[in-house]
Amino acid sequence: MKFIHYLEKITGVDVFALGSFFIFFSFFLIVTLWAFKADKKLIDHINRIPLD
Repeated sequence: MKFIHYLEKITGVDVFALGSFFIFFSFFLIVTLWAFKADKKLIDHINRIPLD
C-alpha cells in the first residue's frame, strides 16, 4: 500500500499541508526581508565566521 492511501484516511489532512506550507512561506519571506534590510557590515561578519 502506498503512502498516499494512508494520508487519504486521515480526516483533515489538508489542513496540515496548508499549515506547513504557510509556515515555510512565512519563514522564507521573513528571512528574505531580513537579508535585504540587514546591515552590510553584519552580513560581511556572518560570511567570515566559518573561516575564522
